[in-house]
Amino acid sequence: MRILSGIQPSGSLHLGNYFGMMKKMIDYQQEGELFCFIANYHAMTSLADGKALAKGTLEAAANFLALGLDPEKSTFWVQSDVQEVQELTWILSNFTPMGLLERCHSYKDKVTRGIAANHGLFAYPVLMAADILMFNSDKVPVGKDQKQHVEVTRDIAIKINNHYGEIFTLPEPDIDDDVATVPGLDGQKMSKSYGNTIDLFLPENQLRKQIMRIVTDTTPVEDPKDPDNCNVFQIYRLFLNQEEQTALRARYAAGGLSYGEVKQELFETVRTYFTPFTERRTAILEDKETLHKTLEMGAQKARYAAAKVMRKVRKKAGLAY
Repeated sequence: MRILSGIQPSGSLHLGNYFGMMKKMIDYQQEGELFCFIANYHAMTSLADGKALAKGTLEAAANFLALGLDPEKSTFWVQSDVQEVQELTWILSNFTPMGLLERCHSYKDKVTRGIAANHGLFAYPVLMAADILMFNSDKVPVGKDQKQHVEVTRDIAIKINNHYGEIFTLPEPDIDDDVATVPGLDGQKMSKSYGNTIDLFLPENQLRKQIMRIVTDTTPVEDPKDPDNCNVFQIYRLFLNQEEQTALRARYAAGGLSYGEVKQELFETVRTYFTPFTERRTAILEDKETLHKTLEMGAQKARYAAAKVMRKVRKKAGLAY
């Protein structure tokens, strides 16, 4: 089974990135053939500063490696280092109905939030389809907000397979309902776009400030509280096993528990959990030469896999003569 996913280097890493995709991807190293990439082409839809993109790309790679991605057990690369993806994007574009893209929720949501409408943003799902189909991925771990893009990928693949014969594997979205949408400080999906994140690798004082900003209701300290409607609990539970969640629920129901107390416990839990990863990340970023070599090794492996697919696609499309 081949599993593929990627993450944009368009800002600091937060809990939604980690629990929504990165932890799952790292765990998949033990279950199948893992393909994982830094989606720097995708990041260009929201990040026009070249220096910031280059810096963010290396930091995103260091994040993955620090959190446990093993480049010996997986194929790990930077999207722009495998330029075949752009050729495949163009070929897929000629099989992609306009109506299919016009129905995509992500484009509409981003434009509604004030992001400038452009072709890159509109055609984002076709590039994502190329990422997935280039490597004949069986499973694509995504959050609920990206499920539609995997469905678009399947639709495009079916059209091409019907026209040229069986070339592409039809991917399946892999969504963990428990963490498919990690809530942010305000209860909406945790997202840099919403400014409601709890970032990883922060200094302690900044991390504590973020956690203390989590929105809660006005229930008095002495009264029982509903954990299912509490943003603090919904984030905290990501770090707890079932027995620990049950115990915390009982404290909510008993009354006498202040939200400030739970926030402090959450801060200590997050800090303790990520401290070893933070130290490892610092060491990786201090050795840029080794980091570049690791990414180049991954790009070579990815280009080898991509070339096999592109030879078949180019022949079928009449681009090899």
